[in-house]
Amino acid sequence: MTPLAVSIAGAIASFTLVLVVLELIRSHRLRERYALLWLATGLTLTGLSAWREGLNTIAGWVGVRGYPPAVLFAVGILFILAVLLHYSTVISRLSDQNVMLAQRLALLEERLGDDATA
Repeated sequence: MTPLAVSIAGAIASFTLVLVVLELIRSHRLRERYALLWLATGLTLTGLSAWREGLNTIAGWVGVRGYPPAVLFAVGILFILAVLLHYSTVISRLSDQNVMLAQRLALLEERLGDDATA
């Protein structure tokens, strides 16, 4: 059985994550489309922390017998990996766009240099 203190601490930490993400969105330091995975992570972990029987059931399904709250960490790590993968794709796309922009700028500067000498 999941200890009550662990459930309370997990629920508080998870809910704090949700509040932090909402504050970052409100203050325009985090865009909504990037915050969706963080909100899903926080809400899922809050729900699993607060619903002790559900956490114990899920732990039984995946074969965790000794310490059911370990499932919280596994779910959290899974979501963090999803966020990192998402950010990696965004960074890759931005990097490609930067290369294209630098190439276009170089072509424009060359054209302007050719026009100035003619």
